[in-house]
Amino acid sequence: MSEEATVPLSEDVREAIAFVGETLGPFYLQDPVKGDAGPAFAAMAAIDVAQAAVEWPFVDEAEARCDLDLMRSGLAEGIDADGLVWEYRRLFIGPAPKPAPPWGSVYTDRECVVFGATTLELRAWMRSHGIARQTDDKTPEDHVGLMLVLMAWIARNQPQDLGEFLRLHLLTWSSHFLDQLIEAAGQPFYEGLARLTKASLEGIQAELGLDVVYPRFYR
Repeated sequence: MSEEATVPLSEDVREAIAFVGETLGPFYLQDPVKGDAGPAFAAMAAIDVAQAAVEWPFVDEAEARCDLDLMRSGLAEGIDADGLVWEYRRLFIGPAPKPAPPWGSVYTDRECVVFGATTLELRAWMRSHGIARQTDDKTPEDHVGLMLVLMAWIARNQPQDLGEFLRLHLLTWSSHFLDQLIEAAGQPFYEGLARLTKASLEGIQAELGLDVVYPRFYR
């Protein structure tokens, strides 16, 4: 039996993981002027970076401070600044080829397609564990924002399944994607977001002691 199935997580660790997912997930799901992510962007624009870095879980304080400062500086011209909105759309929406597609199957499927094997495997895993989608029913389940939100939900509601979800589904491709996002980001908010997400997920992996088998990446 795997270690994550036998060692219960403390409530503090579960809440810290949920905090990471709930805080970072919305930034991948919507730009600042569309949908319901506006309050999250506004909160980040007003953040006390030094205090937040001390409190940010799973990440070294100095690294968290650097990443949070990048995010806040990227919001300095306002959360509805054209540069921020267009950068979100350039990175994740198109219509031009996206430099950092936010779906796992684009990286792990031989054909580099949305709704590939990674999506279908996650969908089947969710069904077998009695886990419903947490947001819309149109976006592929292996969208990084959806998976961060789902990570938070599992941490609070089905913590016995958290290690398996991370080990088999999110951590297999997240660092690869986030490295590409760091390289592609032309706006400090999204560079900082990618860096903080990567550090947080890798810190969670270390905290839970998860051994991850990484797939072949096709882009």
